[in-house]
Amino acid sequence: MYKHIITSVTQTIWAIAPAKLEQMMAVLDLRVRGLKVDAETIREVSAAARQDRAPRQRKRIGVLPVLGTLAHRADILTESSGFTSTERLGQDFDRMMADKSTDAIVLDLDSPGGVAMGTKELADKIHAARGGKPIVAVANAYAASAAYYLAAATDEVVVTPTGQVGSIGTMAVHVDQSGLNEQVGLKPTYIHYGENKVRGNPDTPLDDESREEIQKMVDTYGRQFEADVAAYRGQTVAVVRSEFGQGSMFTAKEAVSAGLADRVDTLEATLERLSAGTYRKPRRTVRGLKNTLALKRA
Repeated sequence: MYKHIITSVTQTIWAIAPAKLEQMMAVLDLRVRGLKVDAETIREVSAAARQDRAPRQRKRIGVLPVLGTLAHRADILTESSGFTSTERLGQDFDRMMADKSTDAIVLDLDSPGGVAMGTKELADKIHAARGGKPIVAVANAYAASAAYYLAAATDEVVVTPTGQVGSIGTMAVHVDQSGLNEQVGLKPTYIHYGENKVRGNPDTPLDDESREEIQKMVDTYGRQFEADVAAYRGQTVAVVRSEFGQGSMFTAKEAVSAGLADRVDTLEATLERLSAGTYRKPRRTVRGLKNTLALKRA
């Protein structure tokens, strides 16, 4: 079962912090090699995860938790591994927007990002809703890659004092399992119709043509990510590419200085500010070009 999950992971374009993807692959590798997790433990972890991710109301402010790794759709197995469904987040967001007892929405983010598919659609939904009621993202304390994609679409991005945002970029991973197959005595044979049907499969080393095809797909999603962040934040693509880190993470003050975020504050203070009913959207100007590495060394 876990081997087919690894195959799925390697056939996905990710907008995720690289360290998190490495961690996921390490855990899956252990499970393939025999680490067992009983069904009751999976159910208990899944139930706890659903409770943590449940939307809540604070006075008249709707709080939408965006926690763990993001996937388009999540099932019991992915939820037990810390995944959150962007499709479900979109449904909860729609309910909050339609709820007349909710005056503003706060995205409470603590996520390394996740799968590229489905993220743009949710970000566009959030961006299109701007102007109806205030929508604020709080990196509490981590909003990387796909999670920042969602944050950038809101009216305002807040980062907690010890928080981080960024990791704008996409990636894919190919795992060559041919050595493992040889160790355990397996010799897969792919019978296929279509010249490219089994290109990049994990049971053979990655050839140059397959690498180029995967790189083209990664570039397509990455450029879209940059373009959308630029549009959401009122910047140019050139500024996003030169100043927003190209995959680097930013601490709270660095993020505000570079233009990825608007304010350094806590979740509680943000909720209080919105509850006061005097919210004003931050003003943004198109930034000039500067050396991001120099900024990060300062």
